[in-house]
Amino acid sequence: MGSMLSKQKQRRREIKTEKKTLCALYESCGETYPGSDYRPADRKNWMAGLGPEKLHVNKIVWPGTHDSATNKIGIRFITRPFAQCQSLSIYQQLVKGTRLLDIRVNENRLVCHGILTTYSVDVVINDVKKFLSETESEVIILEIRTEFGHEDPADFEKYLEDNLGEFLIHQDDHVFEKTIAELLPKRIICVWKPNKAPRPKAGSPFWNATHLKDNWIDTDLPSTKFDSNLKHLSEQQPVTSRKFFYRVENTVTPQPDNPIVCVKPVTRRIHGYARLFITQCFAKGCADRLQVFSTDFIDDDFVDACVGLTQARVEGKC
Repeated sequence: MGSMLSKQKQRRREIKTEKKTLCALYESCGETYPGSDYRPADRKNWMAGLGPEKLHVNKIVWPGTHDSATNKIGIRFITRPFAQCQSLSIYQQLVKGTRLLDIRVNENRLVCHGILTTYSVDVVINDVKKFLSETESEVIILEIRTEFGHEDPADFEKYLEDNLGEFLIHQDDHVFEKTIAELLPKRIICVWKPNKAPRPKAGSPFWNATHLKDNWIDTDLPSTKFDSNLKHLSEQQPVTSRKFFYRVENTVTPQPDNPIVCVKPVTRRIHGYARLFITQCFAKGCADRLQVFSTDFIDDDFVDACVGLTQARVEGKC
């Protein structure tokens, strides 16, 4: 018991120190970068606002959500706080400006996070289609993967194609160099990541795991995650030189050896430092590598931070 209490005290000190480190970095560096003062007039249609004919796929900073379909995961007040990473529905996230969705499914086509489940993936598909019906020039990246520890849902590619086929942008490396206008009327880059089924091939309506990469750092320490994100991003090629999307997740994750295991209070340790991260990307010379930027509990300011940098790229300011 004594050693456990000692370990918990040490963990609290580490977290407190790391929170102070990020706070000090913010106070010394601020959060100003090219495009940081830009606010889209209409977040629901921000790609249209920037000009689809000027907006190249590989120059967009895609605002993404982590574990996107967890707004109703588990049982409210009981298991939900341990797995909920978003409070908005898929449709509400898209309206707010989210353009990358991270969906995990099990063998029964239920959205899940680990062992906890929520609604059918039909709900996600219907929300996506509703959003697309209300907009004309917004393109989204829809990542769907079989959750770890689960079997692939049967005939899932057919299911996706039957429901989304008219919108799907087929797998083609040339897409990265194209403008949004050149992709229309197709609207969805669907990345399907099965656990065992063969991965989608070139020319398929679906993209595979090699087209959306990240370096997942499993920690609840905010400065450690912040610095690791910068390090891994700096090791990537510039966005104009690669044929895949690279994701940075501005999140931290509850750990079993810490008394705080609910998502929201833990991820809040880093949530407010998205703009600081972009500022540090410029300071470290890797801003030209930032492409997909994801968060828990997405809000207006996070979207604006990504759209602002996108706008600066479009205008040739960086």
